[in-house]
Amino acid sequence: MTDPETFEERYKTENTPWELGRVDANLVNILAKRNIKTGRVLDVGCGIGTCTIWLAENGYKITGIDVSGTAIRKAKEKARKKGISATFHKLNFLKETVKERPFDFLFDRGCFHSFDSGEDRGRFAENAAFHLKDKGLWFCIAGISDDEREGKGPPKRSATEIVTAVEPFFEIQFIASGLMDSDSKPAPKAWICLMQKR
Repeated sequence: MTDPETFEERYKTENTPWELGRVDANLVNILAKRNIKTGRVLDVGCGIGTCTIWLAENGYKITGIDVSGTAIRKAKEKARKKGISATFHKLNFLKETVKERPFDFLFDRGCFHSFDSGEDRGRFAENAAFHLKDKGLWFCIAGISDDEREGKGPPKRSATEIVTAVEPFFEIQFIASGLMDSDSKPAPKAWICLMQKR
């Protein structure tokens, strides 16, 4: 599901089960484990800005981007109501440049995995590297291919698909099987990935 119009319609109708309404626990954990307390962060596929705003509240210089104008309007309004300074752009990450680059850290909760073609995933990885400083980090949470859940859920990607896309541009720090932070029971399985720009 990579068509911008599809995401726009989902946000207009509030059919967005991936929106948690709270910061993603995996993000909080990686920042703590890596002792990353400051820096310039890009939140790709930020949606209505929940994680973006949390990052701003915790001292990061943050930019959030999404293909949905509705999502970005909601994110800006949330930040305004909280008195939070965060930058938001409606932007197609595969085709456009974020003017605030370069960043120290890129966060991607379920954006990379939404691209069905290997070519698009490779383009995403290349653009992630382009937007990061030397040795910058990309933290990616992606649906996992062996998740046997029934019904709808995140797109499923294999470790091979992820490695093939990112390896030319990033050194993989780790890729581990974990869980999406989710209100679904059971939570969907996910790849928890940390990559460093080559």
